[in-house]
Amino acid sequence: MSEYFDITVVQSDLVWENIAANIDHFDKLLEIEKFAETSPDLILLPEMFTTGFTMQSQALAETMQDQTVSWLREKSVALNCAIAGSAIIVDEGQFFNRFVLAQPKQDLVWYDKRHLFRMSQENDHYSAGQSHQCLEIGGIRLSPQICYDLRFPAWTRNPSPSALGHYQIQTFVANWPARRRNHWLKLLQARAIENQCYVVGVNRIGLDGNGVEYCGDSVVVDFQGEIILDMKSKAGLGHLSLDMDALSAYRGDFPAWKDSDRFQIET
Repeated sequence: MSEYFDITVVQSDLVWENIAANIDHFDKLLEIEKFAETSPDLILLPEMFTTGFTMQSQALAETMQDQTVSWLREKSVALNCAIAGSAIIVDEGQFFNRFVLAQPKQDLVWYDKRHLFRMSQENDHYSAGQSHQCLEIGGIRLSPQICYDLRFPAWTRNPSPSALGHYQIQTFVANWPARRRNHWLKLLQARAIENQCYVVGVNRIGLDGNGVEYCGDSVVVDFQGEIILDMKSKAGLGHLSLDMDALSAYRGDFPAWKDSDRFQIET
């Protein structure tokens, strides 16, 4: 019997800079009865899913004990699965765009966005993350990334299967503008091909408080760069089962990773 990893992507508009309203919205969207016939291993939410992509870091930042993270914890228990998205977090006086993963009966794990989008002055309002993370969900290894990280293939490179940090799935949670949707789709496919992994990109829809338009295009891309789930601009939930045995077989038949270049990233 093949091994599968079931993922649910959540594509939605966001209420600008309103944490409580967004939590209420996602709480209703992820009602337990909607998963009666679907039991995902992971539910993935967009970048800054409780505020939108805002530079009001000091005004909107939460701690890891506040409302957003507490909701993620509670929802993971209620739905008996992992759930993740990014939020504005203050930690030891620094502000981060932080991807937080909650799992039932397990400690929280997180990744801080490495590449800050200077064209929106994100680098003036947030601190950059300094380390990779490889998270594990039910034995499947996942590399979390956030939006602008997608443009930097050295940072997102998959180590060899025997190396620390090797992953089978890479995720990108985003607030990626509609005017650059062509870049989004092509880069997601490139990351899947070069890293021989599944890639999941989750983006928002709607118009934010700065007048920036988002068209969604949340997708799942397989290890050969084929889009196997496409949410287009439709709000809602997308479900897909990822065949992990097919991934392993492909890597065995086409082991390009054996010829990859070695390099070191300075942090």
